[in-house]
Amino acid sequence: MSPTPSPSDGSELIDPVVYERDGQPHEAWTQLRRSDPVHHFDPPGFGPFWAITRHADIREISRRPDTFGNAAGIVLLTAEQRAEGRVGELAQMRTIIEMDPPEHRDFRRVGSPWFTPNGMKRIDAAIDQAARELVDGLASSGGEGECDFATDVAARHPLRILSTILGVPRDQEDDILRLTNQLFAADDPELQRAADRQQAMRDLGAELYGIFAKIIDDRRAAPRDDLASLLANGRVNGELMGPMETFGYYLITFTAGHDTTKNSIVGGMRALVENPGELEKLRRDPDLVVPEVEEIVRWTTPVNYMKRTALCDVEVAGHAIREGEELLLFYASANRDEDVFEEPFRFRIDRDPNPHLGFGHGEHFCLGANLARRSQRALFRELATRLEHVELAGEPEHIRSNFVVGLKHLPLRYRIAVGA
Repeated sequence: MSPTPSPSDGSELIDPVVYERDGQPHEAWTQLRRSDPVHHFDPPGFGPFWAITRHADIREISRRPDTFGNAAGIVLLTAEQRAEGRVGELAQMRTIIEMDPPEHRDFRRVGSPWFTPNGMKRIDAAIDQAARELVDGLASSGGEGECDFATDVAARHPLRILSTILGVPRDQEDDILRLTNQLFAADDPELQRAADRQQAMRDLGAELYGIFAKIIDDRRAAPRDDLASLLANGRVNGELMGPMETFGYYLITFTAGHDTTKNSIVGGMRALVENPGELEKLRRDPDLVVPEVEEIVRWTTPVNYMKRTALCDVEVAGHAIREGEELLLFYASANRDEDVFEEPFRFRIDRDPNPHLGFGHGEHFCLGANLARRSQRALFRELATRLEHVELAGEPEHIRSNFVVGLKHLPLRYRIAVGA
C-alpha cells in the first residue's frame, strides 16, 4: 500500500482512490480546520479549488447563493473531464441542484409540497412495509445467516420506496440500481460502466432517459396521486416544465435520493456493529431511532462535498476569493468540527443537539431530507426490535468515489427474530 499523500497538494481530499482505500480523510480535514480552514489547493489532475472545512464558513457560504453559485456545476472535474465536456442526455439535463436563484426557487416549488412531513404521510405504510419485507428476508433462513448488508439491504430499501413514488415498474428496479451505481461510482472498476468515459456517460444518459420518458408520458396521459405525476405535470411560471428539466427532476430525485440514503444506511449499520453499546441503547428504546438517524447522517455524511463558484470577488474568513474560483464545501469535515460537536469522533445515537450539515444548508438544503429520514427510521426501527446479534463477517469495502461516498460491501453475520 502506498503511503497516504500529504494534504499539501490537495490530493488526499479529492482523489477517489484515496477514498476507496482509506475512507474520508478526517485526519487531513482536522489539520486544516485547526491551521487553515479556507485553503487553496491545485492538485495534479484536477482543477484548483478552495477547501472549506469549517462548519461556520460552510453555513455562511451556503446562505449566500447570489454570491456563491451552483450553475457552473457541483463537482470538481478532472482535467480530462474539463477537456471532454458533458455529453448526451446528461449534458442537456437540467436539475434544481445546478440552478441559482431565482430560477432554483421556482423549480424547487414544483416538488417541495410532496416532500413535507405531511406529504410523507401518504407513503408511510409503503415505507414500513418495505422495511419489514427486507428484515423478513434476512430471517427467511431460520433467523441466522450472513449477508452483504450494502447490496442486500441498504441498496434495496430506498430503491423500493423511490421506485414506488416515481412510477418505476418493479421489474426495472435492478436496471435503475445498476444505472445509479454507474452514475455515482464512475471511477470504481467494480461498479463503473465498461466503456470510455464519454461513451459510458452517453449510453448511461440515454438508458436513464428511456426509462423516465415512458413514465413521464404515462403520467401526463393518466395522472395519479404520486410524485411521478406531480413532476410530469409540473409547471414553472405557468408553463409546463421542458423535457430536460422534467427528466432532470426525475433523475436527481431518484439517483441522489437512492445513493445517499443507501450509503447512510450501510454506514450507520457499520457504526452500530462497531459500537455495540449504542446498538443496545437502540434495542432498549427503539424511539431513539429519531436522533439515531441524525447521528448516522452526521457520522457518514454521504454527500462528501458540494462545489460552489464565486460569482464576484469576495472575502471568506480573511481570504480573497476571485470571481470564477471554485470552492469545495466539505460537509464531512464540518460534521466533525470540534467547535460545534462535543466529542465529534464518537458515535452517539442520542446526540443532542446535532446541527449537522449532512443535508446541506440554506438555499440548496436537501429537498428529500424528510423522505431520507423517514425511510431510515423505518428500517432501523425494524432492525432494533428484531436483531439479536450481529458482527462483521469480512472486511468492509469503500466505493471509489470522492463525491457521494460510502461502503459498497459490508459482510455481516447475524441472528434475527423470525416472524416478529
